[in-house]
Amino acid sequence: MSHYIPPTQSKFSQIIDVIVLVTMTLGALFVPLWLNLAGAAKTVETPVENPTWESLGQNAAQATQYEALGFTPETAHDLILARFDYSFTGGALLVMIAVIVAYYFLMLKFSEVEYREVISEKFGDK
Repeated sequence: MSHYIPPTQSKFSQIIDVIVLVTMTLGALFVPLWLNLAGAAKTVETPVENPTWESLGQNAAQATQYEALGFTPETAHDLILARFDYSFTGGALLVMIAVIVAYYFLMLKFSEVEYREVISEKFGDK
């Protein structure tokens, strides 16, 4: 049985791979921010008039930490009272399920093709 020697990749291909991976990573991190899809709710349901640390539900230690970060009760109001929106629609759920199932079958197909190529390289066509 011969020793398996994997195919080599050129330097140019490696550079292209790195550029694609960095672009995809940065895209996955920043595109949701650019599209305003990340973070908490943008508005507060019940705003507090003339907020104080006590009316915002903050104790002395929490108030001290907010002040150390440069916040006042007025500037921290939206940050403290904003809540995440966990609502979703049935259509969005079905689309996500379809994407996950399609990705699963795509990975199975690619894995099968690569597995057969490795077996063919290692043991030859039979």
